[in-house]
Amino acid sequence: MNFTEFSAINPGKIEALKARIARLGIDLRLIDESFVKGGGKGGQKMNKTANAVMLRYPPLGLTVRCQRERHRSLNRFLALREMVDEIEFRISPSTSERLAGIARLRKKKARRRRRAEKAGRKDL
Repeated sequence: MNFTEFSAINPGKIEALKARIARLGIDLRLIDESFVKGGGKGGQKMNKTANAVMLRYPPLGLTVRCQRERHRSLNRFLALREMVDEIEFRISPSTSERLAGIARLRKKKARRRRRAEKAGRKDL
């Protein structure tokens, strides 16, 4: 995978992604990359150009498809970042930022639930 196409992205984000890839030991040569036609909102630019990115990582059987933006290079970066998140989620759950975010959200919801139950009991 070539990182020179990511010129529109902040270099700090690219370096952070490269560091995560190196830490997880992901071989970028194993990632199959293809571009498919997009769809949805965005008109002719989205529907007639192949700006949606599909990445496959055969060792774990992962497939990621990304079409959030109109630009192919930005979609490539977002898809690769999503792929690295999924790989980290499977290989190293203890360091996964996604799992940490899910845990924070669960904790927050539990706190709200306790407060609501407490407020409901006072009304009785």
